[in-house]
Amino acid sequence: MTLTQLNYAITVANAKSMNEAAKDLFISQPSLSASIRDLEEEVGLELFRRSNRGISLTPEGEEFIGYARQVVEQYQLIEDKYVNQATSKKKFSVSMQHYTFGVNAFMEMVKQFGMDRYEFAVHETRTHDVIEDVKNFRSEIGILYVNDFNRQVLYKLFDEYGLEFHELLECGIYVYMAKSHPLADREEIAIEELDEYPCLSFDQGAYNSFYFAEEVLSTYQYKRLIKASDRATLLNMMIGLNGYTLCSGIICESLNGEEYCAVRLKSDEVMTIGYLVRKGVTVSKLGKKYIEEILKYQDKGLK
Repeated sequence: MTLTQLNYAITVANAKSMNEAAKDLFISQPSLSASIRDLEEEVGLELFRRSNRGISLTPEGEEFIGYARQVVEQYQLIEDKYVNQATSKKKFSVSMQHYTFGVNAFMEMVKQFGMDRYEFAVHETRTHDVIEDVKNFRSEIGILYVNDFNRQVLYKLFDEYGLEFHELLECGIYVYMAKSHPLADREEIAIEELDEYPCLSFDQGAYNSFYFAEEVLSTYQYKRLIKASDRATLLNMMIGLNGYTLCSGIICESLNGEEYCAVRLKSDEVMTIGYLVRKGVTVSKLGKKYIEEILKYQDKGLK
């Protein structure tokens, strides 16, 4: 196995076509196909699935390409520093469920390290995508929650993907709504009292399972339910439709504005927010600082 073969495989995965990849690499298509076949024989895996519609990664191929990208990127960093003597920026990326405190912690970390020597990325996304991003090295850290309902399913998936989950915050369940909502002045709200108002939920796409829901009590029979794909849309519907969502109660007015509030839900449910990393991979200096910023929200969890 050579770096050239790894680069070929990455290019094919990006292009989704042998012909396109060959053009990008400035080699012949037969030569590229032969190199990929040799690589598959050496590792004993079918990395790509061929069809009349083109080429796509197998599940084993997706995992392999994740490792391949890391190897090639590390080699390029070494080459730039010691051969080309270039100043290449270090990269840090995090994926998370839709948490404003997670975004705020990310911004605080960026402020402390600065952007002159680092390249940052943050992905606020669906639950399964958070897991996939960490698995495939797109992100060093993933932020999500587990509870008694989804713990067994998610931990099984973490183990299959070679991931570790570390607990950070324990939170009660809160109803997140606009301050103009008719129930916003209550100290506690029962779930049945919300039946006449639309529950707002983050759409999970193809993995729209109860276990991947970002909101607890995902199996409750809501009379009115609206799914959306981004946080800004949910916030608009909280004001326009008197909608609500269920959350950890940890909110950041500096990001979402002062028009919203969190009221305790009458429930014994507890959600544990934590971070996801690859097994055996040491958390970087930036990752440790990011986790440190998340931990500053510990006193805002269970109340």
